[in-house]
Amino acid sequence: MSRGLLRIVGLLLIFSALALALSHAPDRSVESLVARWAPPPSEFLDVKGQLVHYRDQGPRDDPTPLVLLHGTSASLHTWEGWVAALKTQRRVISFDLPGFGLTGPSISNDYRGDSYARFVIDVLDALRVQRFTIAGNSLGGEVAWRTALLAPARVDKLILVDAGGYAFQPKSVPIGFQLARIPVLNRLIDIVLPRGVVEQSVQEVYGDPSRVTAALVDRYFELTLREGNRHALVERFRQMERGADEARIKQLKVPTLIVWGGRDRLIPPSYAERFHADITGSTVAMFDALGHVPQEEDPARTVAVVRQFLGMR
Repeated sequence: MSRGLLRIVGLLLIFSALALALSHAPDRSVESLVARWAPPPSEFLDVKGQLVHYRDQGPRDDPTPLVLLHGTSASLHTWEGWVAALKTQRRVISFDLPGFGLTGPSISNDYRGDSYARFVIDVLDALRVQRFTIAGNSLGGEVAWRTALLAPARVDKLILVDAGGYAFQPKSVPIGFQLARIPVLNRLIDIVLPRGVVEQSVQEVYGDPSRVTAALVDRYFELTLREGNRHALVERFRQMERGADEARIKQLKVPTLIVWGGRDRLIPPSYAERFHADITGSTVAMFDALGHVPQEEDPARTVAVVRQFLGMR
């Protein structure tokens, strides 16, 4: 090897080591994150040994509270725009699913769809909620329809927001998700996480990337660093069987609103029509300018159709 080539290799190694050092991002304890990300009305609830971060807002006499489930690598914060618009009239319950937010990794290391649905039922049992309306985005949407199948007598209405469930073909996948799926390389994300990777991933799921603020990136970045969450993400993707139970969707017999972003490149809008065709009597609300998380990107516009669906004035 020539001296020139050796020098280039040496410089590359130096720059790689420097990049690794600058991107070093160790786990953060729950206690260090609570002050910023779990102020009141946040609370924590022990559910069969799993400590769950949740918010329970609005009138307690609501006979069918609205339960909100977030997607992969998100948290209950993604729903705060909807909560603000609904809590004066409806009881609204949101919580971080195992593997994400401040709830952190599943104590059973089980991230399968029906296991998440059983977890939702366990949380609502602990809160003594018998009947409810359930809404979910992405992964949370899949968990929502699975919950409706698991406990049909308890679900009053169903709201699917860019929901998972089919063996979908993405047009684009956030770089953070791509890294979590690559063997060997995914082990590095436990110790290395450039903030730019998180920023690009969030921009990827927005219809208009200019809506992504520094504060929003801070939230996704810091909650991803919650101890155990990065390893849980890898496990979630390892256990995921995309579309394995899609035939069950036709069994749903509950009033359903399907909300979708027309610029969703992760689960494209054609899957809204799949849900619509499979769920008898369902209604679709398409938002052409929004992406994969329309409830977060434009809460005011999207919650308006929800209010109408729920019969709110």
